[in-house]
Amino acid sequence: MKKIQKLLVVAVTLLLVFSLAACGSSSKETSSSSSGGEKGKSGDDIQELTIKISHVVAENTPKQAGAIAMKEYIEKESGGKIKVQVYPNSQLFGDKDEYQNLVANNVQFIIPDMSKMVGNDPGFNVPAMPFLFKDDAAAEAFWDGEKGKEIFKRLEKDGVLGLAMWPNGAKHMTNNKKAISKPEDLKGLKIRTQGGQLLEEIYGKLNAGSVSIPFNELYTALQQGTVDGEENTFSNIESKKFDEVQKYTTVMGHTRVDYALLTNTKFWDSLNEKTKEIVQKGVDQGTKVARESAKKLNDESLKKLKDRGQTKINELSPAEIEGFKKELQPIYDEWAKKIGEDIIKDAESKNK
Repeated sequence: MKKIQKLLVVAVTLLLVFSLAACGSSSKETSSSSSGGEKGKSGDDIQELTIKISHVVAENTPKQAGAIAMKEYIEKESGGKIKVQVYPNSQLFGDKDEYQNLVANNVQFIIPDMSKMVGNDPGFNVPAMPFLFKDDAAAEAFWDGEKGKEIFKRLEKDGVLGLAMWPNGAKHMTNNKKAISKPEDLKGLKIRTQGGQLLEEIYGKLNAGSVSIPFNELYTALQQGTVDGEENTFSNIESKKFDEVQKYTTVMGHTRVDYALLTNTKFWDSLNEKTKEIVQKGVDQGTKVARESAKKLNDESLKKLKDRGQTKINELSPAEIEGFKKELQPIYDEWAKKIGEDIIKDAESKNK
């Protein structure tokens, strides 16, 4: 009898051991499948992610329009598995720290002004090259092409991947002193620019001063005469009401404001094929909307400036533009060597 009891105890014990082992294995499998990490990367499922997009300008801008288009496409096509958070107006990071936080993968997309990127690579001086592009289409064709992608690729040493150019548009000049139609007219004027060595040399060659002032302080600086003028896109001139404190506007298109859509390489490489396809198509949709929005906004802003009639608008003739080109040719030649003559030649070819 005792022997039978002992056998029953052993049997029950073994049964409990096998049962616990099975539960443990099942638990591990459940834990692995719900993590969404490595399984998502190697499998075909859309990964569950939260993506942050940070930029420094307001909501009523082409940059914000493009970011929202990205968000809407990615969230819809992923069935809500991917959440996209957009932070405009430097809510998350500002000009001074957004790139470092992208490198650290604290944010997955930023859209900085290319003028802020010249310290990372001289190729980002391309938008500041005088009269390099005749219109938005030529600039977009360059950045979509081989040489533009080559400049973007140089950021990979930092762990950053350049995906697309989003335009703000061609810049034009305003001032409170006189109409500008030839290089000599700029002599002695103090012009606010975005800063950078190339722009400083351009205005130095035109015998004008180049001053760097934060954008949010510019209206007051113009109003008080701290500077005589500034250069900007039509949308920036109109939305900030610079025409209230600037008597003259010269339609020049001499330089540009363009943005770079950047992502973190570790983040990008962590996406499986299906997820990456959705995110890439979201980038494409955002780029399309940002470009369309920039052109529409600048066209509407020029019309508003004309309708308000507070600034005298003078559009340079082709002959007058040639006069500026001739004066700035030494600067152009010098910086073509610094940026890369092959790059400049490719950019010039997009104007055909």
